[in-house]
Amino acid sequence: MGDQQTQKHRVLMVSDFYYPNFGGVENHVVVVTHAYGNRSGVRYMTGGLKVYYVPWRPFFNQSTFPTLYGLLPIIRAILIRERITVVHGHQTFSTLCHDALLNARIMGYKVVFTDHSLHGFGDVGSIHMNKVMQFTLADVSQAICVSHTSKENTVLRSGLAPEKVFVIPNAVDTAMFKPAMDRPRGSEIVIVIISRLVYRKGADLLVEVIPEVRFIIGGDGPKRVRLEEMREKHSLFDRVDLLGAVQHTQVRS
Repeated sequence: MGDQQTQKHRVLMVSDFYYPNFGGVENHVVVVTHAYGNRSGVRYMTGGLKVYYVPWRPFFNQSTFPTLYGLLPIIRAILIRERITVVHGHQTFSTLCHDALLNARIMGYKVVFTDHSLHGFGDVGSIHMNKVMQFTLADVSQAICVSHTSKENTVLRSGLAPEKVFVIPNAVDTAMFKPAMDRPRGSEIVIVIISRLVYRKGADLLVEVIPEVRFIIGGDGPKRVRLEEMREKHSLFDRVDLLGAVQHTQVRS
């Protein structure tokens, strides 16, 4: 029991969505993602974070083409070289994640999957990915969701047993994010949004709500075009600020 308690785990995080195309949650010990332009091979980030940019090119919405076992030689080499004990996959729509989880289970590794977006059941993309999830997560060790609503959504879509899915809510670094010293004056309501502008994040809902309130929006993605069209259509340039991609260090300000 003492040896089990003191054992240190080496975690490998796999996702198509990593630097320079990542959100707020993809930060781990050793990372595997696909190549971005000339960014290929092994890179070291701030704090010694090691990232493998495997020579796989995205083919749709920054996701790689699914190969099932085509990634196995590379994943096997990384798992052995880094002495990995747990493989952690992120994002439902990351085909690289699903390939890696499938390959890792074949090799006998423990695998964990994290889902942090809500997905539907009626559109073509969601139906397809729900079927993929049922296949690749059939033997997953555990799954993590960011809310109880997200857990319910994932259980229904993947067929996972509820006792295998755990909720770890999104956290806030209270050392960095504190209440403003100077409270804004006036009665105007201003809503700030920092998000990847894609369907699963609710970007389409913003298009319907924004004309009623003032918004400051930070983030980028395929749905940014719809927001820009809406702003121009309703002449809301003085009430809607689109900041584009925002560095993590600039989010608080």
